[in-house]
Amino acid sequence: MSDKPFLDSNILIYAFASGDPRKQKAEALLAAGGIVSVQVLNEFVNVWRRKHGRDWGDLLEALAVLKTLLDPPLPLTMETHELALDVARAHGFRFYDSLIIAAALQAGCPVLYTEDLQHGQTIKQLTIRNPFAE
Repeated sequence: MSDKPFLDSNILIYAFASGDPRKQKAEALLAAGGIVSVQVLNEFVNVWRRKHGRDWGDLLEALAVLKTLLDPPLPLTMETHELALDVARAHGFRFYDSLIIAAALQAGCPVLYTEDLQHGQTIKQLTIRNPFAE
């Protein structure tokens, strides 16, 4: 069981966004450390390139910072996939959100920081928190 939080991709994106009011809070969460999955990193890359139009050099620098601040990312495994199916069926989440929850559960994280899910909801030992709503 980890005492570290799990961070969704939106936390990473805001930490590197210019002029975003959520930047300071997201940077503080990153600086405190946490856990992500390969899926979170993939989403970060996709959004940074597609929505923010950032170049590959900036992206590689950001990923290097993340590797320094965060634990090694959790892989996407068949066990994660199967747990995500259970989470999606039991709670009605979209599948990709369920993969994030499943990875956080597998890591034993007490908290999942995201703005995409219901603030305060608990799934097993995991509490979902929107740090921008607190």
